[in-house]
Amino acid sequence: MPKFAANLTFLFTERPFMDRFHAAKVAGFDAVEVLFPYEYSAQEMRACLVANDLALVLMNVPPPNWAGGDRGFAAVPGAETRFRHDFERALRFADLLRPHHLHIMAGRAEGATARATYVQNLHWATRRAPHHSLTIEPINPGDMPGYFLADFDLAAAILDEVAAPNLGLQFDAYHAHMITDDVRQTWQDHGPRTVHIQIAGAPGRHEPQGGAIDYPGFFQNLDAAGYTGFVSAEYTPADTTEAGLGWLAAARAMQG
Repeated sequence: MPKFAANLTFLFTERPFMDRFHAAKVAGFDAVEVLFPYEYSAQEMRACLVANDLALVLMNVPPPNWAGGDRGFAAVPGAETRFRHDFERALRFADLLRPHHLHIMAGRAEGATARATYVQNLHWATRRAPHHSLTIEPINPGDMPGYFLADFDLAAAILDEVAAPNLGLQFDAYHAHMITDDVRQTWQDHGPRTVHIQIAGAPGRHEPQGGAIDYPGFFQNLDAAGYTGFVSAEYTPADTTEAGLGWLAAARAMQG
């Protein structure tokens, strides 16, 4: 059965941000991810991780503003300088927070020039940070209109073109369902490229239980494939976070 992490940008939002680390530990998580940690003190976050014996599994290379701002710049022609500036900022945070993975957001763009820009920036980033695991993630166009990387086959082609050992796929099962309507087949096609997984229910992006995605079956597929990374809960709770954690208890019960 997979190892589960809590996305603290989505979960435990009933609490102040720094209190969410302890709440995640009490709820039974051994790791967390934070989408955009840049508005907080890296030193204080590191102290919360250490105090609660938590690993940080993922953070995003920063767009300027999660609440309505651009979603990255890696594929945006003409924004190469901004992308590199943001990447350097992320590395400074990563030096202290020690995330397992850095997710490079593509941003809103389209066409051949955007693809070439994306590949060029990914080449640069993988060489700039050879000791960091970097990821790219297809995001469905319904949730993020105009986002460049909205297709798993495109992601696979770009990973093959960049061909860097420290660049892998971030597989979000919710986005896979929204893009392909077949999480099982998408995992079969792209699981070998995957270094990090995120989950949420569909429709609605609530708790990963019931709904259109067979999560017990998906977790069994991960075990069969020998996936050893974390599976991060990145969903909007239907009620309080704790009230909706029955899915975690059920998954743990499957372990026997």
